[in-house]
Amino acid sequence: MTVIRVALPVPLRQSFDYQLPPPLQVQIGCRVKVPFGKRELVGVVWHIQPDDAFASDALKSVLHVVDEAPVLSERLCQLLSFAADYYHHPLGEVLIAALPALLREGKPLPDCQSRYYELTEDGQSASEADFKRSARQLALWQHLIQGPIDEKALLQQHERTTLNQLLNKALIRCQQKPFAPYTPAADHNTGLKLTTDQALVVSRIVQSQGQFQPFLLEGITGSGKTEVYLQSISPLLAKGQQVLVLVPEIGLTPQTLARFANRFAVPVLSWHSGLTDTERLNCWQHAATGSAAIVIGTRSALFLRFRKLGLIIVDEEHDSSLKQQDGFRYHARDLAVKRAALETCPVILGSATPSLESLYNSLQGRFQLLTLSSRATGQQLPKLELINLQQQTMRYGLAEQCIQRIHHTLKQGFQVMLFLNRRGYASALTCQECGWLSDCHRCDASMTWHKQSRQLICHHCGAIRPVPKQCGNCGSTRLVALGQGTEQLEEQLQPLFADYPLVRLDRDSTRRKGSLDQALQQIAAGGPQLIVGTQMLAKGHHFPLVTLVVIVDVDGALYSSDFRAPEQLAQLITQVSGRAGRAQHAGSVLLQTRYPEHSMLQDILHNGYDSFARLALEERQQTLLPPYLSLALFRTESLQDDVGQQWLQQLVELAQKLAPEIQLLGPIRAPLERKAGKYRWQLHCYAKQRRPLHQLLQQLIIEAERWPLSRKLRWQLDVDPIDLA
Repeated sequence: MTVIRVALPVPLRQSFDYQLPPPLQVQIGCRVKVPFGKRELVGVVWHIQPDDAFASDALKSVLHVVDEAPVLSERLCQLLSFAADYYHHPLGEVLIAALPALLREGKPLPDCQSRYYELTEDGQSASEADFKRSARQLALWQHLIQGPIDEKALLQQHERTTLNQLLNKALIRCQQKPFAPYTPAADHNTGLKLTTDQALVVSRIVQSQGQFQPFLLEGITGSGKTEVYLQSISPLLAKGQQVLVLVPEIGLTPQTLARFANRFAVPVLSWHSGLTDTERLNCWQHAATGSAAIVIGTRSALFLRFRKLGLIIVDEEHDSSLKQQDGFRYHARDLAVKRAALETCPVILGSATPSLESLYNSLQGRFQLLTLSSRATGQQLPKLELINLQQQTMRYGLAEQCIQRIHHTLKQGFQVMLFLNRRGYASALTCQECGWLSDCHRCDASMTWHKQSRQLICHHCGAIRPVPKQCGNCGSTRLVALGQGTEQLEEQLQPLFADYPLVRLDRDSTRRKGSLDQALQQIAAGGPQLIVGTQMLAKGHHFPLVTLVVIVDVDGALYSSDFRAPEQLAQLITQVSGRAGRAQHAGSVLLQTRYPEHSMLQDILHNGYDSFARLALEERQQTLLPPYLSLALFRTESLQDDVGQQWLQQLVELAQKLAPEIQLLGPIRAPLERKAGKYRWQLHCYAKQRRPLHQLLQQLIIEAERWPLSRKLRWQLDVDPIDLA
């Protein structure tokens, strides 16, 4: 009787042995359905006939073998095994997380068939007169006269109801053909003429193809990093190889997809959370069979199976969205480097504001640093100006000087972007009589007032309450807004600039599918002249008519307890500023602050991000903070305040015995002490070398899972954390 070891999606750090009754056969990486307690689970075969297996007569039998061939390739298994070890996460949950939702559920892998439509004999003999009553049917018929067309491409221009109408009339038919590696295009758009810096960068990347080489591409905003990506990809496509492009936000996917699809006559697919389960499985199959030449996606696209991966690109590599913040807490940037090593291909990490970790790796010689120090258009970087709010008259949260500059810019026919990283109408509601605040009952935070939806929403736990008509403490009706959000800024700007169209971009205004892409297209075409938005405006967008950017509030992160706050603020200022003056017109950036003499603001103003980053690295070295030390963070959540502290204190005492050289900070309360009704504590673990830190973490996890106190709380381990809150 064959014994197989199966990794199951359960929060247990072990795999489980099962009998494989004849005549069933499996390979490593295949899915099987097995009994687990009273449930039936889908797992992944991880070993066959392991040396330390239990006796077969003591094991349960496999219920069903789902796959004839592995759904996880050998290299992908190596990557996922490394990720499970490095981030100390259960292997079964890591393996299942790498599969599309339909495959996690145990659905059989559908035949790799693509659908396309063509005219029947009756359709070919039809004429325009046959469609005089339906302009839509006529347009579809005229489209298909040119030849068979893929279903996805057809539905991008025509409605499915129109398609069904012609099918019912037997004028068209649906055909299927198996997925196959894409055919390299004989010709394609050669692209823009490169600057000298761009040409040198492309040359070095192309020379490295076919071998593992990590590149850090540091290019100022507007320097043409995307054009470098495109021209570096071109030789690979001629050889029939595939390319993975990771972007931090779903909002960047449509415009990036359009630019790549317009350049290359090869299949370009997207992968993000906005797709249906069927669409995601379809993309997964196209990548696995090689019929997708380029896949552009958010962080989980890193785990797609590729037939012949030749290059990985991580755009905006500094962005915190590349780090998964719950469950399997991996960083897509770091695992992209590991995957490139396994695939023996180059990886490009691109950003105008590289993370300090990536800069440190380049200084240590692990990454090869490539720089683009000038804008591709020859235009100068926008001029930054600090607006001292202590010396200004304020209206609607804007200094009078800013309002005048906005008026002047709009009269010239240009666009103005106002950046405020707080959505909603106001940070809280307060009572003018007794000082009551609209606090969240489950968190140590205020509930944000969303005026349009008439709700108070906690942005930490998601709790929602209707807006009260009177004070929850004294009964007064004198409730006023405290603070300012994008909703309020939009409401106040509309009468002030009534002659100019305005658009707001934040998570609330772009909930409907396709609304963000539509708004970005309108802005790029010069539609709305006033653009109000949150952080989603800062990431890689090209708005040629924006010549003035106003950062409404830069003071929020100047005095944060998080040691990463200055780096994140400098990146945000630089990225938002980079939206101005990207075409032939010069740009300006106004930063509203009450602390114009702050050293970080002065450094960014006079020397730019590059200087700030080098100085910040020196400070990190002097204060013994990452990246000069490795950091792991234990977090606890419990209904009783002292339970988390006691559990972490036990961890501290054990760690001091096992590895006294590891520096510990804690137990300390989390910056947000209570969230969703649970009290939160932290323990920071610092080490000069990664190996002893990970050895300690492994020992701590084994021991901690045995403690009775562990049943009274929820705990997580975050390796290389980005968010310390």
